[in-house]
Amino acid sequence: MVEPIEPVSPTPDHRTEAKSRFSKALEEAKAGVAELKAEALEKTSGYKDRAGEKGDQLKGDANAYGDQAKAKAYELANEGKGKASEGMVALSKLITDNAPTLDEKLGVKYGDYARSAAGSLEKNAASLDEKSLEQIGDDAREFVRKSPGTAVAIAAGAGFLLARLFRSK
Repeated sequence: MVEPIEPVSPTPDHRTEAKSRFSKALEEAKAGVAELKAEALEKTSGYKDRAGEKGDQLKGDANAYGDQAKAKAYELANEGKGKASEGMVALSKLITDNAPTLDEKLGVKYGDYARSAAGSLEKNAASLDEKSLEQIGDDAREFVRKSPGTAVAIAAGAGFLLARLFRSK
């Protein structure tokens, strides 16, 4: 029969050697961690720099596109202002041309109303041509401050007309 083996208690030399090996392994592990940490910091610093550069580049591109959009919007607004003025003058001319017909069919009083409206349209068209977009914007803000209800009603009416005009069938 086999006799059980008695555990041997480590001798002080074995214990010291084990502690020494454990300490060396621990120091090597700490050194490895320090190297990995340094390498990770170096890589993240590079990524951070590249990300910052890319962010600055994208910000610059966005600013450039924003400036281009502002310039184009200003140009289109000026064109729209000119076309609105031209339309008002054309409508004024049409009303003036038809005023004698109103005199004949409805009376001189209605013809005078038409001529007065035509004169007001021409005056407003000239005023529109003279003003800059900034002045027109200031005038609009002042109108909204003085008459908010009227401004909302005009906006709703204009929105309704535009919706009807551009509605697809």
